[in-house]
Amino acid sequence: MSNTSAQSKVEIRLGTSGYSFADWVGPFYPPGTSRGGMLAFYSSRFSTVEVNSTYYRIMHPNVSWNMVNKTPEGFEFIVKLHSSMTHSRDATKDQWNDFNEMLKPFNEADKLSGLLAQFPYSFKPSDKGLRYIEELNEETNDIPLAVEFRYDEWYRQEILERISAKGIGLVTVDLPKLPHLPPPQAIGGKPFGYIRLHGRNYKQWWNGGPLRYDYTYSDKELRA
Repeated sequence: MSNTSAQSKVEIRLGTSGYSFADWVGPFYPPGTSRGGMLAFYSSRFSTVEVNSTYYRIMHPNVSWNMVNKTPEGFEFIVKLHSSMTHSRDATKDQWNDFNEMLKPFNEADKLSGLLAQFPYSFKPSDKGLRYIEELNEETNDIPLAVEFRYDEWYRQEILERISAKGIGLVTVDLPKLPHLPPPQAIGGKPFGYIRLHGRNYKQWWNGGPLRYDYTYSDKELRA
């Protein structure tokens, strides 16, 4: 922020990707916490959460309402797009309808801050790919969309500028230093900046499954 009389305020929200994990009981959740009680406790400590499960399955709107009602005023959700929208890229009209119905409770409670489109390593930059992202942004209507790429050539300045010009948020990623993974550089964008810390477990990244994210950042790494 500039040190002027017209200082602008920057809001920073910290959260995690998902919250319903059995092995968090003890280290984070109090002993005996049920899965049904996790979100209420989580939202008393954090102001936002990324709903990662929607990548695998589109929830029923009743589940969305349940989540909304367990969180306090001012809490916000980021919802990940379903895999059919980012990986196979063959989402049907029915899937989009179901996805939009799922979002209604978050929207009506004013607790939806945006959507996340996480594209796979195999998604390489091309005119067709750029058009798809722009069409995806149109499909999500007025809900802010952020995009994350796993292939480094997407992070060329001219590509980022074209995407940002459409009002699409750009995700800064922290990943292991491996061939063609994006470098750990901060990128800006509209309408918000989005940083995702995936860890630097290079030994497990390609074939480790969930273990690829088994990583603890040091204080020095977090300060950087």
